[in-house]
Amino acid sequence: MCSGADSGYHGCMTYVLHYAPDNASMIVRMALDHAGVAYRTALVDRARRQQESAAYRKLNPHGLIPALETPQGAIFETGAILLWLVDAHDGLGPKAEDPGRGAFLAWLFHLSNTTHATLRQMFHAEAYIAPRSAPALRLGIARRLKKEFGQLNDLLVTDPAWLGAEAPTVLDFYLCALLRWSALYTDAGQAGWFNLDHYPALARMCAQVETLECTAQLARAEGMGPAPFTRPEPPNPPEGSPT
Repeated sequence: MCSGADSGYHGCMTYVLHYAPDNASMIVRMALDHAGVAYRTALVDRARRQQESAAYRKLNPHGLIPALETPQGAIFETGAILLWLVDAHDGLGPKAEDPGRGAFLAWLFHLSNTTHATLRQMFHAEAYIAPRSAPALRLGIARRLKKEFGQLNDLLVTDPAWLGAEAPTVLDFYLCALLRWSALYTDAGQAGWFNLDHYPALARMCAQVETLECTAQLARAEGMGPAPFTRPEPPNPPEGSPT
């Protein structure tokens, strides 16, 4: 399947995005579509554990999704892929000479290394601690994430040029995905631990991102419904499974 501005062009495989629906690959998909970059997708069938196959591990030795094949070789780790795309294409984030570059990088690494990693612990608590202790771990993670999202909401109130601005960056796409997953996939043993309405600046950012064509393309490709970030629904993808 070819996507991007040149999707009708024969041989559009400038990049190959190895993806699964509603996985971190969605962030990379949004970046590629927003920049109008030609690419094709290759489903990693999680139901068949294809992410653990020898063929996929040649692209991502950790067996995680996504991986992006480029003319310079395969790249893995969501943050690394996004940074590579920012430097390779216009319209995705500040370049090296931009005065906002340092802060942009700091928050990109923070979302990747801290916020995203913490959510993974919520999703897979039993992989980090004895199953009987997993509910307590999730409760602790929920408290940490609520504080984290409050901090990000306060950051947006300051109107940084590289997050929540009129021209979105890959940070917007990354943060919207993290907020979506918090609403859909995390269970801390307390009903409604996450509510986007408690973070009005983040809610405005999500609503703004939902107006973008790259979000409409994502929703069609991965079956995410009309409001994937402000009113997320479980996906109904045309192929593959999110888990």
